[in-house]
Amino acid sequence: MRLNRTTITVVSVLILLVLAVAIWATYGKKGATDLAGGDTSLIEQPTSPENNTGTPVTGQKPAPPPEPVVPVEKVDIVVFGSELEGLYLARAAADEGLNVKVLDPQEKVGGQVLEAEMLFLDETKDDQGRSLVQGRIKKLFDGFKSAKIRKKDEYVRYFEELMAGLPIESGITIASVKSAPGVGTADGSVTSVDYKTKDGEIKRIEAAYWVENTDFAALVSKLDATRMPGLEVFYGHPEKIEYMSAGMMMKFKNVDWKTFNTHFNGLSAAERKSKYGTGYVNESFAIGLQGMTDAYKATNDRVFLRGLNAVNQRDGEVLINAFLIYTIDPSDPKSVEEGLELGRKEIPLILNHFRKSIVGWEKAELNGFPDYLYIREYNHYETDYVLKPSDMLGAKMFWDNVSIAGYPLDLQGTSVNKWGNEMGRPDKYGMPLRSFLLKKYDNVIMAGKNVGASAIAFGSARIQPNTGLAAESIGVILGQIHGKKKLKELKEADMTALHQYLESKYKIKVTGVQGNNKLSGWTQDELNKLDTGEIIYTEYRRKAAK
Repeated sequence: MRLNRTTITVVSVLILLVLAVAIWATYGKKGATDLAGGDTSLIEQPTSPENNTGTPVTGQKPAPPPEPVVPVEKVDIVVFGSELEGLYLARAAADEGLNVKVLDPQEKVGGQVLEAEMLFLDETKDDQGRSLVQGRIKKLFDGFKSAKIRKKDEYVRYFEELMAGLPIESGITIASVKSAPGVGTADGSVTSVDYKTKDGEIKRIEAAYWVENTDFAALVSKLDATRMPGLEVFYGHPEKIEYMSAGMMMKFKNVDWKTFNTHFNGLSAAERKSKYGTGYVNESFAIGLQGMTDAYKATNDRVFLRGLNAVNQRDGEVLINAFLIYTIDPSDPKSVEEGLELGRKEIPLILNHFRKSIVGWEKAELNGFPDYLYIREYNHYETDYVLKPSDMLGAKMFWDNVSIAGYPLDLQGTSVNKWGNEMGRPDKYGMPLRSFLLKKYDNVIMAGKNVGASAIAFGSARIQPNTGLAAESIGVILGQIHGKKKLKELKEADMTALHQYLESKYKIKVTGVQGNNKLSGWTQDELNKLDTGEIIYTEYRRKAAK
């Protein structure tokens, strides 16, 4: 078949077109791949409903899962810890109509009283021997003195009555604290706290006021609070922080108290001193007997048996506060447990000593051990006013009094001074609201042993009737000023009205009281040295005026 020129031309063009398409398919695709850095996955691919699964592009991190929703609770007041003093604040505020919640880091309620079983109560009295105990705590002391509240189950019933209707969560751990800077003031505010329950759930709580009521500053240790110098400075070892000795209560049964009391008081003064040393015994208490306790030699240098504070609990049961344990850190559970173990080893040996040394104790037995130590002291944090020894011995009263206090400036021993010191005996003095308000924050209240006092003044300030009355007064005040003013905004005129309310409704009198100023005529230099411990009041003899 002969092809004409036109046909050949058309065929040639078609062949060239086919070749061009083939070349583009081979080299054009490779060029696109090269432009993409050799990663063909970067070339846009068609999508289909079956292929659109939301798979992240290679090189990107997957989006984090949404944070779990934290349940938020709002209340007026949160009290951290179930020490007795802070519970008076909680009870008073709740009775005044506020919404209060107690969050306790401990597994069980009651702190020093129920868990440490410190059931020997120290009463505050003035120089004339008149009781200074006021407020709700007076019922407890009346029961103690009349022997109606002596055993643990009797204290438990008192706590149950005090806490009736107050919501409490035990075994919590503070996870985080959120604060906000102050508006027009240098003080900030705590706005919320996240905490973990004993079941591991994270919760958030918001409140207008927060109360530090633990014995290891569970809340305040997480804030921008200033720790003040402690006894380490007074005792001359500022590089080593150490607190007053902790106590472990000694519990005994099968004691013949009647025989003990009759025998002791049947001795002549010389016989008593020879056998027991100084002290006294009556139907309820045995105090001192230091000659007998000094004869006991401890097996461990970290423990010490001082003079007795013993209470007859009835039915042959006796509780004694006299066993000291040094170098305990209340913020460290291992340290506390270590102290308990030291006590469990030493107290049976002390029992043997008592059996041999005290008439009426021949058949005495151990009556168990407490679950916790009696913690006397932890860090002292700066408050708006810090109480000083000169305030106490000078019988100072304040315009914002929330308590009338008394008690010797009793510094229990440390490892470097096992006996401790008594720094003077005030008649009575005032405790200002400002000593319970944490510096730098406008809504953090310090309850109980967290009171703002110097290390020396703390020896008196720490006693329960002093700070228990203060806590109750503050709880009432919070109810009265709710929605009107903040605690730190109160002026003298406000406090005058609040004092009148406290007295008229609750029979709490914290104003119009005058004490015996034992520092009259002292120079400012002498007062300064008293406050720093350079002058010990009980040992100081002032030079006669020329």
